[in-house]
Amino acid sequence: MSATIDKIAELLGDEASYLLEHRCQTIPKEMLHLPGPDFVDRVVALSDRPTAVLRNLQLLFNHGRLAGTGYLSILPVDQGIEHSAGASFAPNPIYFDPEAIVRLAIEAGCNAVASTLGVLGSVARKYAHKIPFILKINHNELLSYPNQYDQTLFADIKQAFDMGAIGVGATIYFGSPHCRRQIMEISQAFRRAHELGMVTILWCYLRNEAFKTKEADYHVAADLTGQANHLGVTLEADIIKQKLPETNGGYLALKFGKTHPLVYEKLTSDHPIDLTRYQVANCYLGRAGLINSGGPSDDNDLAQAVRTAVINKRAGGMGLILGRKAFQRPMEEGIAIIHAVQDVYLCPEVTIA
Repeated sequence: MSATIDKIAELLGDEASYLLEHRCQTIPKEMLHLPGPDFVDRVVALSDRPTAVLRNLQLLFNHGRLAGTGYLSILPVDQGIEHSAGASFAPNPIYFDPEAIVRLAIEAGCNAVASTLGVLGSVARKYAHKIPFILKINHNELLSYPNQYDQTLFADIKQAFDMGAIGVGATIYFGSPHCRRQIMEISQAFRRAHELGMVTILWCYLRNEAFKTKEADYHVAADLTGQANHLGVTLEADIIKQKLPETNGGYLALKFGKTHPLVYEKLTSDHPIDLTRYQVANCYLGRAGLINSGGPSDDNDLAQAVRTAVINKRAGGMGLILGRKAFQRPMEEGIAIIHAVQDVYLCPEVTIA
Protein backbone atom coordinates (compact mmCIF):
# COMPACT_ATOMS: atom_id res chain seq x y z
CA MET A 1 0.00 0.00 0.00
CA SER A 2 1.08 3.58 -0.62
CA ALA A 3 2.02 6.04 2.09
CA THR A 4 -1.06 8.06 1.17
CA ILE A 5 -3.53 5.30 2.00
CA ASP A 6 -1.66 4.61 5.24
CA LYS A 7 -2.07 8.28 6.19
CA ILE A 8 -5.75 8.22 5.26
CA ALA A 9 -6.30 5.09 7.35
CA GLU A 10 -4.47 6.70 10.28
CA LEU A 11 -6.72 9.77 10.14
CA LEU A 12 -9.84 7.60 9.93
CA GLY A 13 -8.77 5.80 13.10
CA ASP A 14 -11.25 3.21 14.34
CA GLU A 15 -13.43 3.79 11.26
CA ALA A 16 -10.69 2.92 8.75
CA SER A 17 -11.84 -0.57 7.83
CA TYR A 18 -15.51 0.39 8.24
CA LEU A 19 -15.15 3.08 5.56
CA LEU A 20 -12.34 1.82 3.34
CA GLU A 21 -13.49 -1.80 3.05
CA HIS A 22 -17.25 -1.28 2.83
CA ARG A 23 -19.03 -2.98 -0.08
CA CYS A 24 -22.23 -1.28 -1.15
CA GLN A 25 -25.16 -3.72 -1.32
CA THR A 26 -27.82 -1.09 -2.04
CA ILE A 27 -27.43 0.70 -5.39
CA PRO A 28 -24.60 -1.03 -7.31
CA LYS A 29 -21.74 1.08 -8.64
CA GLU A 30 -22.39 -0.28 -12.15
CA MET A 31 -25.57 1.79 -12.27
CA LEU A 32 -23.72 5.06 -11.67
CA HIS A 33 -22.26 7.60 -14.08
CA LEU A 34 -18.97 7.88 -12.23
CA PRO A 35 -16.52 10.79 -12.27
CA GLY A 36 -13.50 10.37 -14.51
CA PRO A 37 -11.20 12.17 -16.97
CA ASP A 38 -13.77 11.69 -19.75
CA PHE A 39 -16.84 12.80 -17.76
CA VAL A 40 -17.67 15.76 -20.02
CA ASP A 41 -17.40 13.66 -23.19
CA ARG A 42 -19.09 10.59 -21.73
CA VAL A 43 -21.96 12.22 -19.82
CA VAL A 44 -22.41 15.97 -20.23
CA ALA A 45 -21.89 16.13 -24.00
CA LEU A 46 -25.05 14.01 -24.40
CA SER A 47 -27.16 16.73 -22.75
CA ASP A 48 -28.65 19.96 -24.06
CA ARG A 49 -25.85 22.07 -22.57
CA PRO A 50 -24.40 24.64 -24.98
CA THR A 51 -20.88 24.06 -26.27
CA ALA A 52 -19.47 26.87 -24.13
CA VAL A 53 -20.78 25.15 -20.99
CA LEU A 54 -18.89 22.00 -21.95
CA ARG A 55 -15.74 24.08 -22.45
CA ASN A 56 -16.04 25.80 -19.08
CA LEU A 57 -16.89 22.57 -17.26
CA GLN A 58 -13.81 20.94 -18.79
CA LEU A 59 -11.77 23.99 -17.75
CA LEU A 60 -13.02 23.47 -14.20
CA PHE A 61 -11.97 19.80 -14.28
CA ASN A 62 -8.56 20.67 -15.75
CA HIS A 63 -7.41 23.07 -13.02
CA GLY A 64 -5.49 22.48 -9.78
CA ARG A 65 -4.08 19.36 -8.15
CA LEU A 66 -7.06 17.23 -9.23
CA ALA A 67 -6.75 18.24 -12.90
CA GLY A 68 -7.56 15.38 -15.23
CA THR A 69 -9.19 13.16 -12.60
CA GLY A 70 -12.84 14.18 -12.96
CA TYR A 71 -12.95 15.16 -9.28
CA LEU A 72 -13.36 18.65 -7.81
CA SER A 73 -11.91 20.52 -4.85
CA ILE A 74 -13.57 23.93 -4.53
CA LEU A 75 -12.94 26.66 -1.94
CA PRO A 76 -16.23 28.42 -1.02
CA VAL A 77 -16.11 31.63 1.01
CA ASP A 78 -19.48 33.38 1.23
CA GLN A 79 -20.02 32.99 4.96
CA GLY A 80 -19.22 36.67 5.60
CA ILE A 81 -22.70 37.60 4.39
CA GLU A 82 -24.80 35.11 6.32
CA HIS A 83 -22.74 34.26 9.40
CA SER A 84 -21.27 37.81 9.55
CA ALA A 85 -17.77 38.81 8.55
CA GLY A 86 -16.76 38.96 12.20
CA ALA A 87 -17.94 35.44 12.97
CA SER A 88 -16.28 34.14 9.81
CA PHE A 89 -12.97 35.99 9.71
CA ALA A 90 -12.15 36.91 13.32
CA PRO A 91 -10.19 33.65 13.78
CA ASN A 92 -7.98 34.67 10.84
CA PRO A 93 -8.38 38.36 9.93
CA ILE A 94 -6.29 38.18 6.73
CA TYR A 95 -9.41 36.80 5.02
CA PHE A 96 -11.23 40.12 5.39
CA ASP A 97 -9.13 40.84 2.28
CA PRO A 98 -10.60 39.05 -0.78
CA GLU A 99 -7.14 38.59 -2.27
CA ALA A 100 -6.20 36.26 0.59
CA ILE A 101 -9.24 34.11 -0.20
CA VAL A 102 -8.24 33.73 -3.84
CA ARG A 103 -4.59 33.14 -2.90
CA LEU A 104 -5.63 30.32 -0.57
CA ALA A 105 -7.54 28.62 -3.39
CA ILE A 106 -4.59 29.00 -5.78
CA GLU A 107 -1.89 27.89 -3.36
CA ALA A 108 -4.01 24.93 -2.22
CA GLY A 109 -4.42 23.77 -5.83
CA CYS A 110 -8.21 24.02 -5.88
CA ASN A 111 -10.19 23.59 -9.08
CA ALA A 112 -12.03 26.86 -8.40
CA VAL A 113 -12.89 29.53 -5.85
CA ALA A 114 -16.56 30.27 -5.14
CA SER A 115 -17.47 33.55 -3.49
CA THR A 116 -19.55 36.70 -3.58
CA LEU A 117 -19.90 39.47 -6.14
CA GLY A 118 -17.87 41.82 -3.98
CA VAL A 119 -15.08 39.38 -3.18
CA LEU A 120 -14.49 38.14 -6.72
CA GLY A 121 -15.22 41.48 -8.36
CA SER A 122 -12.61 43.26 -6.23
CA VAL A 123 -9.75 41.14 -7.62
CA ALA A 124 -11.17 39.91 -10.92
CA ARG A 125 -8.65 41.57 -13.25
CA LYS A 126 -5.75 40.09 -11.30
CA TYR A 127 -7.04 36.55 -10.81
CA ALA A 128 -9.99 35.59 -13.07
CA HIS A 129 -7.56 34.18 -15.65
CA LYS A 130 -5.48 32.37 -13.02
CA ILE A 131 -8.15 30.26 -11.31
CA PRO A 132 -11.77 29.54 -12.30
CA PHE A 133 -14.23 31.88 -10.59
CA ILE A 134 -17.69 30.71 -9.46
CA LEU A 135 -19.88 33.65 -8.49
CA LYS A 136 -22.45 32.89 -5.77
CA ILE A 137 -25.46 34.96 -6.78
CA ASN A 138 -27.76 34.68 -3.74
CA HIS A 139 -27.32 34.64 0.02
CA ASN A 140 -29.10 34.64 3.35
CA GLU A 141 -28.18 37.53 5.64
CA LEU A 142 -28.79 37.71 9.37
CA LEU A 143 -28.38 41.44 10.03
CA SER A 144 -32.10 41.98 9.40
CA TYR A 145 -33.97 41.83 12.70
CA PRO A 146 -35.75 39.65 13.52
CA ASN A 147 -33.81 37.04 11.54
CA GLN A 148 -35.55 35.35 8.66
CA TYR A 149 -34.16 32.47 6.65
CA ASP A 150 -34.40 33.34 2.98
CA GLN A 151 -32.12 33.54 -0.04
CA THR A 152 -31.88 36.96 -1.67
CA LEU A 153 -30.27 37.72 -5.02
CA PHE A 154 -27.14 39.82 -4.55
CA ALA A 155 -25.93 39.55 -8.16
CA ASP A 156 -27.18 38.74 -11.64
CA ILE A 157 -25.82 36.42 -14.30
CA LYS A 158 -24.46 39.18 -16.55
CA GLN A 159 -22.24 40.42 -13.72
CA ALA A 160 -20.74 36.94 -13.38
CA PHE A 161 -20.14 36.76 -17.12
CA ASP A 162 -18.61 40.24 -17.27
CA MET A 163 -16.06 39.52 -14.53
CA GLY A 164 -14.92 36.34 -16.31
CA ALA A 165 -16.52 33.74 -14.04
CA ILE A 166 -16.78 30.27 -15.57
CA GLY A 167 -19.77 29.37 -13.43
CA VAL A 168 -22.40 30.56 -10.97
CA GLY A 169 -23.62 29.12 -7.71
CA ALA A 170 -26.89 29.57 -5.85
CA THR A 171 -28.71 28.22 -2.79
CA ILE A 172 -32.30 27.11 -2.54
CA TYR A 173 -33.77 26.43 0.91
CA PHE A 174 -35.95 23.49 -0.05
CA GLY A 175 -38.83 23.01 2.37
CA SER A 176 -38.88 26.66 3.46
CA PRO A 177 -41.87 29.00 3.06
CA HIS A 178 -39.86 30.90 0.41
CA CYS A 179 -38.84 27.82 -1.56
CA ARG A 180 -41.17 28.23 -4.53
CA ARG A 181 -39.98 31.81 -5.21
CA GLN A 182 -36.35 30.73 -4.96
CA ILE A 183 -36.98 27.86 -7.41
CA MET A 184 -38.41 30.27 -9.97
CA GLU A 185 -35.57 32.79 -9.51
CA ILE A 186 -32.83 30.20 -9.83
CA SER A 187 -34.48 28.38 -12.72
CA GLN A 188 -34.41 31.62 -14.71
CA ALA A 189 -30.88 32.46 -13.56
CA PHE A 190 -29.49 29.03 -14.49
CA ARG A 191 -31.13 29.16 -17.90
CA ARG A 192 -29.41 32.49 -18.57
CA ALA A 193 -26.10 31.19 -17.21
CA HIS A 194 -26.20 28.26 -19.62
CA GLU A 195 -27.02 30.60 -22.50
CA LEU A 196 -23.83 32.52 -21.69
CA GLY A 197 -21.79 29.32 -21.38
CA MET A 198 -21.42 29.18 -17.60
CA VAL A 199 -21.55 26.12 -15.34
CA THR A 200 -24.29 25.99 -12.68
CA ILE A 201 -23.80 24.75 -9.10
CA LEU A 202 -26.74 24.51 -6.70
CA TRP A 203 -26.52 24.40 -2.91
CA CYS A 204 -29.55 22.10 -2.29
CA TYR A 205 -30.09 22.82 1.40
CA LEU A 206 -33.13 22.03 3.52
CA ARG A 207 -34.52 24.70 5.82
CA ASN A 208 -37.58 24.27 8.00
CA GLU A 209 -37.84 24.21 11.78
CA ALA A 210 -40.22 21.24 11.50
CA PHE A 211 -37.36 19.15 10.05
CA LYS A 212 -35.57 19.21 13.43
CA THR A 213 -37.12 17.11 16.19
CA LYS A 214 -36.05 15.92 19.62
CA GLU A 215 -34.98 12.62 18.04
CA ALA A 216 -32.92 13.84 15.07
CA ASP A 217 -32.08 16.68 12.71
CA TYR A 218 -33.70 15.65 9.46
CA HIS A 219 -32.09 18.53 7.58
CA VAL A 220 -29.33 15.95 7.02
CA ALA A 221 -31.54 12.92 6.36
CA ALA A 222 -30.61 10.93 3.27
CA ASP A 223 -34.18 10.68 1.98
CA LEU A 224 -34.96 14.41 2.32
CA THR A 225 -31.58 15.66 1.08
CA GLY A 226 -31.82 13.15 -1.76
CA GLN A 227 -35.12 14.69 -2.86
CA ALA A 228 -33.61 18.20 -2.59
CA ASN A 229 -30.86 16.97 -4.93
CA HIS A 230 -33.47 15.61 -7.32
CA LEU A 231 -35.21 18.99 -7.42
CA GLY A 232 -31.84 20.62 -8.05
CA VAL A 233 -30.95 18.51 -11.07
CA THR A 234 -34.45 19.13 -12.39
CA LEU A 235 -33.44 22.81 -12.56
CA GLU A 236 -30.45 21.67 -14.68
CA ALA A 237 -27.82 22.30 -12.07
CA ASP A 238 -24.61 20.80 -13.48
CA ILE A 239 -23.21 20.13 -10.00
CA ILE A 240 -25.10 19.63 -6.72
CA LYS A 241 -23.71 20.72 -3.36
CA GLN A 242 -25.19 18.91 -0.38
CA LYS A 243 -24.41 18.28 3.26
CA LEU A 244 -23.18 14.80 4.12
CA PRO A 245 -26.15 12.71 5.33
CA GLU A 246 -26.14 11.83 9.01
CA THR A 247 -29.48 10.07 9.38
CA ASN A 248 -32.43 8.77 7.35
CA GLY A 249 -36.18 8.34 7.53
CA GLY A 250 -37.14 11.99 7.42
CA TYR A 251 -40.33 11.34 5.49
CA LEU A 252 -41.36 8.64 7.98
CA ALA A 253 -40.54 10.59 11.13
CA LEU A 254 -42.13 13.84 9.98
CA LYS A 255 -45.14 12.07 8.44
CA PHE A 256 -45.37 14.18 5.32
CA GLY A 257 -44.66 13.88 1.60
CA LYS A 258 -44.35 10.62 -0.30
CA THR A 259 -41.74 7.89 -0.13
CA HIS A 260 -41.53 4.10 -0.61
CA PRO A 261 -40.57 1.27 1.77
CA LEU A 262 -37.84 0.13 -0.65
CA VAL A 263 -35.98 3.40 -0.09
CA TYR A 264 -35.23 2.16 3.43
CA GLU A 265 -35.29 -1.62 2.88
CA LYS A 266 -33.18 -1.84 -0.29
CA LEU A 267 -31.80 1.48 -1.55
CA THR A 268 -30.17 2.64 1.70
CA SER A 269 -28.65 1.23 4.88
CA ASP A 270 -27.27 2.79 8.04
CA HIS A 271 -23.79 3.04 6.52
CA PRO A 272 -22.72 6.62 5.64
CA ILE A 273 -21.44 5.53 2.21
CA ASP A 274 -24.81 3.96 1.37
CA LEU A 275 -26.67 7.04 2.62
CA THR A 276 -24.47 9.25 0.43
CA ARG A 277 -24.95 6.92 -2.54
CA TYR A 278 -28.67 7.59 -2.27
CA GLN A 279 -27.84 11.30 -2.62
CA VAL A 280 -25.82 10.45 -5.75
CA ALA A 281 -28.70 8.36 -7.11
CA ASN A 282 -30.98 11.38 -6.85
CA CYS A 283 -28.50 13.34 -8.98
CA TYR A 284 -29.65 11.23 -11.96
CA LEU A 285 -27.33 8.42 -10.84
CA GLY A 286 -24.34 10.75 -11.13
CA ARG A 287 -25.13 12.56 -14.39
CA ALA A 288 -24.89 15.69 -12.23
CA GLY A 289 -21.90 15.53 -9.90
CA LEU A 290 -22.42 15.49 -6.13
CA ILE A 291 -20.01 17.55 -4.05
CA ASN A 292 -20.44 17.41 -0.29
CA SER A 293 -19.75 20.34 2.00
CA GLY A 294 -16.95 20.35 4.53
CA GLY A 295 -19.02 21.65 7.44
CA PRO A 296 -18.07 23.99 10.30
CA SER A 297 -14.57 24.25 11.72
CA ASP A 298 -13.58 22.60 15.00
CA ASP A 299 -10.56 21.00 16.68
CA ASN A 300 -10.63 17.85 14.53
CA ASP A 301 -10.91 19.44 11.08
CA LEU A 302 -8.25 17.39 9.28
CA ALA A 303 -9.68 13.99 10.22
CA GLN A 304 -13.27 15.10 9.62
CA ALA A 305 -12.43 16.51 6.18
CA VAL A 306 -10.67 13.30 5.14
CA ARG A 307 -13.58 11.21 6.44
CA THR A 308 -16.07 13.25 4.39
CA ALA A 309 -13.89 12.92 1.28
CA VAL A 310 -13.61 9.13 1.66
CA ILE A 311 -17.38 8.79 2.06
CA ASN A 312 -18.09 11.05 -0.92
CA LYS A 313 -15.61 9.33 -3.24
CA ARG A 314 -16.58 5.78 -2.30
CA ALA A 315 -20.28 6.68 -2.70
CA GLY A 316 -19.69 7.89 -6.27
CA GLY A 317 -19.53 11.62 -5.55
CA MET A 318 -17.47 14.16 -7.45
CA GLY A 319 -15.58 15.94 -4.69
CA LEU A 320 -15.66 18.33 -1.78
CA ILE A 321 -16.41 22.02 -1.38
CA LEU A 322 -14.59 22.95 1.82
CA GLY A 323 -14.33 26.45 3.27
CA ARG A 324 -14.39 27.13 7.01
CA LYS A 325 -12.14 24.22 7.89
CA ALA A 326 -9.48 25.91 5.74
CA PHE A 327 -9.87 29.69 5.98
CA GLN A 328 -10.49 29.81 9.73
CA ARG A 329 -6.95 28.53 10.26
CA PRO A 330 -3.52 29.96 9.35
CA MET A 331 -3.03 29.70 5.60
CA GLU A 332 -0.46 26.91 5.74
CA GLU A 333 -2.74 24.80 7.94
CA GLY A 334 -5.67 25.49 5.63
CA ILE A 335 -3.64 24.42 2.62
CA ALA A 336 -2.61 21.22 4.40
CA ILE A 337 -6.27 20.33 5.10
CA ILE A 338 -7.29 20.96 1.49
CA HIS A 339 -4.32 18.90 0.25
CA ALA A 340 -5.32 16.03 2.54
CA VAL A 341 -8.80 16.05 0.99
CA GLN A 342 -7.37 16.16 -2.52
CA ASP A 343 -5.08 13.26 -1.67
CA VAL A 344 -8.15 11.08 -1.07
CA TYR A 345 -9.30 11.69 -4.65
CA LEU A 346 -5.77 11.15 -5.98
CA CYS A 347 -5.34 7.88 -4.07
CA PRO A 348 -6.10 4.84 -6.28
CA GLU A 349 -6.62 2.60 -3.25
CA VAL A 350 -9.73 4.61 -2.25
CA THR A 351 -12.16 3.02 -4.69
CA ILE A 352 -15.87 3.20 -5.48
CA ALA A 353 -17.72 0.98 -3.01
